[in-house]
Amino acid sequence: MTLPQVLEALIFAAPKPLSTAELVEAVKAAGDSSELEEAQAYAKAGESRILEALGELQSELEQSGRAFRLMEQATGWGLVTRQEYAPWVRRLYPDAKPARLSGPAMETLAIIAYRQPVTRADIEAVRGVAVDGVMQVLLDRSLVRIAGRADLPGRPLLYSTTGYFLEHFGLKSTQDLPNSAELGRMNLPKAAVAEDKASSKRREKEMAEPELPLDLAALESAGGTVVGDAAEGAELVSASVREDSPSEIASSSGLPPQEEAGSNLDAGLETGGAELEPDVFSTES
Repeated sequence: MTLPQVLEALIFAAPKPLSTAELVEAVKAAGDSSELEEAQAYAKAGESRILEALGELQSELEQSGRAFRLMEQATGWGLVTRQEYAPWVRRLYPDAKPARLSGPAMETLAIIAYRQPVTRADIEAVRGVAVDGVMQVLLDRSLVRIAGRADLPGRPLLYSTTGYFLEHFGLKSTQDLPNSAELGRMNLPKAAVAEDKASSKRREKEMAEPELPLDLAALESAGGTVVGDAAEGAELVSASVREDSPSEIASSSGLPPQEEAGSNLDAGLETGGAELEPDVFSTES
């Protein structure tokens, strides 16, 4: 029994991704309450040793050609099925019809992902069109959240991506987005200081009315962190299949995809837009 095997068992049995700190605590607690020599020895493992063992586990899974792999996301470590097995895994859920994001929605999401936190007016300045409907779609899908208000006249709302956005695209942080440093240095159009009457009326309405529908407001008041199963109402089952990739966000932003970031994640997109499927992790023990 090796430490990587112990960690694999913990991650496999967990109903959600486990952070490094949670793995350290679980290994320590098992050693304190077990008479097994291995358990007592592994209980002394700190964060650096756990991370080393996780790296060993990743290598073992890659070299053995298993149907799943170990992935670190924003919410922790999880076992996910490889993209090439999607046709078979998808047959387990024939009634599940993934929602799609249109091209304009993907473009808007890319702007928010690379420039967050950003106001709606700044998004419209980049896209050149109104984004009211698109923004509501992204909010409803829990890919975007309200992150506060800008220190500008009228105190416009600021928007940023959610934890579910990172989880869905297989990212640990927004720094893992392809070409994030390059796009972050680009000077994008800014909203005009003087707004027309229509924009002013819309902002007044935005200030006066609740910013979110009831269900979204509940998510915001809970801390603003949204995970895949909560956002899509999915149960935690089997293992996840990655079909979207960070390169799709980069493509929507107008930059060429970067192979080093998310190179093992195939976009798997159709002409109609990006498929959004809830991430699912193993719950069997």
